[in-house]
Amino acid sequence: MKKAIILLGCPESPSQTPLTIYAAHKLTEMGYEVTVASTPSAKKLVEVADPVEYYVQNKIDIESCLDNLEEGEFDLLLGFVAKDAAVSYFVTFYHILNTKSLALVFHRDPEKLENFENSVRENTNADIASARAYHNPTPLRVRLDRALDKLEKQGDS
Repeated sequence: MKKAIILLGCPESPSQTPLTIYAAHKLTEMGYEVTVASTPSAKKLVEVADPVEYYVQNKIDIESCLDNLEEGEFDLLLGFVAKDAAVSYFVTFYHILNTKSLALVFHRDPEKLENFENSVRENTNADIASARAYHNPTPLRVRLDRALDKLEKQGDS
């Protein structure tokens, strides 16, 4: 079975937790076993949103998993990028895992959004799906769907 890891940083944006559950669902439908690597506060929000672990069965601490992370361990890296620290985590995981990667870049400030996109673009060859988003997850969900559809079609060819 293919394996995907979803990176979650600070859960400041209300859109992040529902989009995490949504992304885990979509990736599971695509045949991935999903692991969410997150900060403790982001993990708590995912646990509250998915109390019986219907969507997310595997959760690990983002810091501690770095110690044992190895290339080839995951087939897909999906990172939520809404802060400078999230950019750093995404770039670090990208270079360790050396696998297909997608950065979900979002922020309500267009200048910060552009800066985060540029940082990911300059430091990785990852696909980027981005949108101005904070409270409303729909713009980012639409871009995530497009990116996952593209990823699925690439896997079929």
